[in-house]
Amino acid sequence: MHTNYFKYLNITPVEERWGLYVTTTGYSRIAPNDDYPNTEHPPSHHLTWNRGRILNDYYVVFISKGKGVFGSALSSPADIVAGNCFLLYPGVWHRYKPEQRSGWEEYWIGFNGYYARQLMENGFFDNKNPVIDLGLNKDMLVLFRSLIEQVQQALTGYPQQIAGITLQILGLISNIIQHRDNHNDPTSKLIAKAKFIIHESFENALDMEKLARELPMGYVSFRKAFKKITGESPNQYHLNLRMERAKDLLTSTVLNINEIADQTGFDSVFYFSKLFKKKHGIPPSVYRNNHEKVIE
Repeated sequence: MHTNYFKYLNITPVEERWGLYVTTTGYSRIAPNDDYPNTEHPPSHHLTWNRGRILNDYYVVFISKGKGVFGSALSSPADIVAGNCFLLYPGVWHRYKPEQRSGWEEYWIGFNGYYARQLMENGFFDNKNPVIDLGLNKDMLVLFRSLIEQVQQALTGYPQQIAGITLQILGLISNIIQHRDNHNDPTSKLIAKAKFIIHESFENALDMEKLARELPMGYVSFRKAFKKITGESPNQYHLNLRMERAKDLLTSTVLNINEIADQTGFDSVFYFSKLFKKKHGIPPSVYRNNHEKVIE
């Protein structure tokens, strides 16, 4: 995701009865030396470093790139790096900002409801330790992107669907908090970082040897470890991601085949169609026709 986006949602009695509802979600890329925040939010959400702010809902903020600082009335100031998330609580003063030299990329979700309060106040999360190191966790990245996509599409019943994604996000954070001692294997961490980078840029061509150097790992060791952990080579993993995204676009949008090939990083629609048929046994157009009821 490379385009800034945010949405504040209207909450109806239906969402309140559901017990967990999303009030806002978004993504923002803050380039080095950019003002922060760089988008216009409602006055109730205005944030400055000097004054900080207090909100009425729970929030998860996930930093996928860059670094910065965070502080709240209940916790010590903390340095934030890529792979960290932090939790905001209703009525608790807080402030945060990216480092000017690095900027950062942030995803966020605001939520509330009686079930949300039950989860957040029953010992799974600690408002005195609101910063959690998730690592470069591709599952978190996928969940946030799916959440934002559902909000953008705004299909019937989507408030309940995004409430479900919110639960998945909270479940993932809780799992990492409970089992953080089991996430210290250096090779697993490097492969998790590689998967994260591939997910971030799955629509682009990727040089896997260059990626291995960035981790850093030797390419042969990287390829062997990646296949051992995921069951696929890095290139196959990347290709399968693009194909899954193409299937989603075929069944949930009216983009034509050329546009879908372009959005999933294929230079040629012919090459895309050839690979799609090889993997699924039918051309993209036939796959779409077989699933046309989904987009009617």
